[in-house]
Amino acid sequence: MKKSTSYILIVLLLCVTASCEKGLSDLNKNETNSTTLDPSLLLNQAVINTSFPVKSLVFDVGIVQQMITPNGGVLAGANFNQDSRDVTTAPLWTAYYQSVIKNTYDAVTHAKDLTTRTNMYNMGRIYQAYVFMILTDEFGEVPYTQGGAGLSERILFPKYDRQQDIYLKLIQELTEAAAALTTTSTIETGDVLYAGNVAKWKKFAYSLLLRAGMRLSKIDPAKAQSTVQAAVAGGVITDNADNAYIRHDANFTQPIGATLNGSEAANFYLTKPFVDQLKNTNDPRLQAIAIRYVGAKSGAGQTVAVGTTDPTKQVGMPMGKDNGTVGAAATADGLASFYDYSQADRRRIVKVSSPVFLVTASQTNLLLAEARFRGWITSSTATQYFSDGIKAHMDQMALYDINSAVTATARDKYVTDNPLAAGTELQQINTQYWISSFLNGPEAFANFRRSGYPALTPNPYGQPNNPDVPNGTFIRRLTYPTSELSVNTDNVNEAIGRQGADKLSTRVWWDK
Repeated sequence: MKKSTSYILIVLLLCVTASCEKGLSDLNKNETNSTTLDPSLLLNQAVINTSFPVKSLVFDVGIVQQMITPNGGVLAGANFNQDSRDVTTAPLWTAYYQSVIKNTYDAVTHAKDLTTRTNMYNMGRIYQAYVFMILTDEFGEVPYTQGGAGLSERILFPKYDRQQDIYLKLIQELTEAAAALTTTSTIETGDVLYAGNVAKWKKFAYSLLLRAGMRLSKIDPAKAQSTVQAAVAGGVITDNADNAYIRHDANFTQPIGATLNGSEAANFYLTKPFVDQLKNTNDPRLQAIAIRYVGAKSGAGQTVAVGTTDPTKQVGMPMGKDNGTVGAAATADGLASFYDYSQADRRRIVKVSSPVFLVTASQTNLLLAEARFRGWITSSTATQYFSDGIKAHMDQMALYDINSAVTATARDKYVTDNPLAAGTELQQINTQYWISSFLNGPEAFANFRRSGYPALTPNPYGQPNNPDVPNGTFIRRLTYPTSELSVNTDNVNEAIGRQGADKLSTRVWWDK
């Protein structure tokens, strides 16, 4: 009897325990936690994280000689022809792969099988193609086919694709995705770039296709021409109302604007080549962009009271100077110190809330001007596209700040005074592209390498004995981060074996 009672108690105890455990299991379920993310949230996260990081200021903008710093340390890069992969180039790789590409890849993967959201799927493909174009233009061979697949497919050591293969895939992706966008599918109104506007997304895609085609102008003219023709037939951005740009505010700050309004406010200056180009042609954009703190002897001396936007008083910092030599250069230029050189106005054009322009009507019109000059397209004229490109960028200045606006009178006078002249078309068109891509470092750097314009003098710092950038040459690409070299060793070394030494002076595939 005692044994029976004991067995009954044990059984009851096990039942109660099981019941309790079942209850606890139910309690541990988070009923409000989503199991999947809406692909629109993933795409938006990718877009807002694309804003060009400070790396772009240290390398891209400096390589094309628009802004430079005489200071080293964490700012060393283009100013000293110095390979600073761990400090300044690695953040771009990390930010774009771990945030932007990861999110576009996941957005595309999640949206692919949603039959009512084909637009989201194709918007994700288009944006992912844009970001991959930046990555491959900056570094050369990069993980493309397996890029972004680390989480969903557990590919932790992605293989690198040849740049020529990447470009063929980018052209395919942009072509297919643009054609597949439709107003009969769900309109993704939550999209932060275009609020789901199908017509604008198509123009964005075809404008990227135009860029991709023009990138091939030296390496494969026939493919370049056919790609450009397909882009123009599809319809590209030719009006500022369709510009692709990222909006910022006091809460979501613009990375370069935040840097130049923070610890590095007194460290970056407009270069002599850039200021002289604008000054010598009476370009009204100089007044819209620049400020000089007259007589400043320190950062503290750069006050509103001594600031001037008068274009006749702007002085650009010469290339190739460091802390030890820039003082003498300033004295020779009649300035109080290097703090007296002109800067991009951080209270107007590089505010924390300044927009970041990705693809603009100005850039597209100028590419069309070159394509028309080359005879690749037959619409309009090279002269008309050229003037439209200049006008579009001058009108765009008002979007930075009302005090950066260029008047229609000043705009039209400049266009009249600077017509497209026979014999210098490519130089003029691509010099204007350089100006219209100010603050879009990756695009300015890519088009400078592709076109060879403007005709800049190589930064002399550290030459002729610089192992990374030989005498009389420019930085042609960025180097792979140490994290890739140490963790994804076999794949990155395979890429280096195909592409060439992992140096700043190694050219990417299309840069011939």
